[in-house]
Amino acid sequence: MDLEVDRSHLDRVQVRDEPPAPLADGAARIEVEQFALSANNISYAAFGDLLRYWEFFPAPAGADGTPWGRIPVWGYGRVVESRCEDLVVGRRIFGYLPMSAHVTFTPGRFDERGFTDLAAHRSGMAAAYNRYVFVDADPSYRVDREGHHLLLYPLFFTAFVVDDFLDDNDDYGAEQLWISSASAKTSIGIAFLARQRNAATVIGLTSERNRAFVEGLGIYDRVVTYDEVVEVEPAPAVYVDIAGNDDVTGAVHTHLGDALAYSMRVGGTHWDQQAGAPPAEGLPGPTPEFFFAPTQLAKRAHEWGQEELDARMGAAWSTFADWIDHWLRFEHAEGPAEVEAAYGSPLTNEADPATGHLCTLTGGRDGS
Repeated sequence: MDLEVDRSHLDRVQVRDEPPAPLADGAARIEVEQFALSANNISYAAFGDLLRYWEFFPAPAGADGTPWGRIPVWGYGRVVESRCEDLVVGRRIFGYLPMSAHVTFTPGRFDERGFTDLAAHRSGMAAAYNRYVFVDADPSYRVDREGHHLLLYPLFFTAFVVDDFLDDNDDYGAEQLWISSASAKTSIGIAFLARQRNAATVIGLTSERNRAFVEGLGIYDRVVTYDEVVEVEPAPAVYVDIAGNDDVTGAVHTHLGDALAYSMRVGGTHWDQQAGAPPAEGLPGPTPEFFFAPTQLAKRAHEWGQEELDARMGAAWSTFADWIDHWLRFEHAEGPAEVEAAYGSPLTNEADPATGHLCTLTGGRDGS
């Protein structure tokens, strides 16, 4: 069973329920136990063609030519069938999965921590997304924080790499760090880390509806709504775009002008506002650049070594996970109907920013 979306109209959803094909030699079937849904997954879809996210778990086109796709999610899985001698039935993994009940991998490159999916269609994809970690060998895993890890660890991972990239470049000399979609969990992670290292003044851009929540977090030095951009006194600045809204990007660039030292596009939470489209030409200031976390990640793994990178990330995550306990709550969705409803929440930008959706396609009140 797979939950698929129309790649050209992300609000169109279908459930495909077909019997799985027999396993080939060396393959393994994974039951998708639980996955998280957030605005981050909308960004994957918005940038699906540009950054090849649709290629991780390809879906066949509809009989009418509809370009169906499977949005990647981060989740826990369990091996339920294996023809790979190095992967035993029952072992749990964490990594990049489809919104499905099951997925088939071609496991290889095993070490004590996990393995890589060597499926041919993923051979040219970023290594960080093809890697799967054994839950029982993951030093960052805690059973009492399984929900935290599922929902926020991948988003915090992106935030950690964004913050490290800015730190690595001395924040481009900025005195202000502007972050759009300030209530998004990736944005929250970036702001949290910037405050931890006493970086530039952190300015969060958000909607009026989410303003009180963002202010209550206490990690933004200033919170402004999208129509209040012009009220901020310009200073040397960096803009981190999580919204992917060209109107907002245009407003920030126009207001800051030459004071804007660097502009990066990370997400597409405002997917229906041309998220994923090339940045508009002729913007004042620097041309926005797409940020691809695996590039900075590979740089640090080479410079620091994987062990040191894991240690730094683990320490930062532990501090962040302790902090989020005071505001984060979870909602569970079981079965296609509930998961589809959970998907629609961040899609329409109506999600409660204090809520995280933990989903499974098996079970549920719809009888699946």
